[in-house]
Amino acid sequence: MAYKVMGITAGRKNSNSEILLKEALTVCEEKGADVTMINLRDFHLMDCTGCTACTKAMSQGKHIGCVLDDKDDKKKIMDVMLNQDAVIFSVPTYDLMPASVYLTFAHRSLSYETSFLETIGTIEHKDRVAGLISVGGSTRAWQSMALEGLQATMFTTDMKVVDMMLATRVPAPAQCLLDDKLMARARTLGEHIMEAVATPAEERHWLGEEDMGWCPNCHSNALVLGEMQWDGLHYPIECQVCGAGGTLEKTEDGKWKFVIQKDGLLKDRTTVAGRAKHLEEIAHTQGGFFSDPEKIKLVQERKAAYAQKAFKGID
Repeated sequence: MAYKVMGITAGRKNSNSEILLKEALTVCEEKGADVTMINLRDFHLMDCTGCTACTKAMSQGKHIGCVLDDKDDKKKIMDVMLNQDAVIFSVPTYDLMPASVYLTFAHRSLSYETSFLETIGTIEHKDRVAGLISVGGSTRAWQSMALEGLQATMFTTDMKVVDMMLATRVPAPAQCLLDDKLMARARTLGEHIMEAVATPAEERHWLGEEDMGWCPNCHSNALVLGEMQWDGLHYPIECQVCGAGGTLEKTEDGKWKFVIQKDGLLKDRTTVAGRAKHLEEIAHTQGGFFSDPEKIKLVQERKAAYAQKAFKGID
């Protein structure tokens, strides 16, 4: 049976994001994959309302889906996407981070949290891989949160990122076609996707540029100072994307590198076990609130003053 590979883009029609995605998908097709491709701009996608219905149910060990599932196309896409062996995402960057149409789509994925759904038996486990393409008109300086923003949306649906690329300095529509190296890099990403899906899940690993990013775990380029976490765990330095914890150490040649400490992957968001730790936090915080009538009553009493307070708006 052919591997299923899906391409999801959020860019302009026949422009850089879509063209680079098609180049990568063409390789997958040439290698026998069953390829599907969509542009999110062709679908009706509503913003997450922040109602917390899905996470409230999760904290009670239940799955109710998203309250918007029958109002837009999110579920239609997810039903196909979660049945894939691999997904390649190609998204433009207009101002430091992924385009809003993609984020609208991705931020609705919490009700599809695969580690939770697998835990309660709603779905069976499926190993998926992903490739990421971020496209912008400037250098990395103006795409500084682009790939990291895409990476941060992979965990919820259990996508193991095996390669990612940053397409820089292609501001004009379809300008990537003038850059042979860039087009070749997109083909390489497609090759890596096919190599990964053909590899046993337990043996799959990073296939992109070896020295990409600060983090040796997820290859992101974003580190932050660590803070005390809800359960008392603390790391001096954390990867902003995967949550790996460790310290900065100086190498013999005077450069700095991020070294993950012994227990630094306890809450690794790229793993089911690591994400399960976050579900424990949800159960502790949100579950602890909704199961306590006194807390609910106190909030309602205090909220009244804010509900009555109004300021002038604009017409």
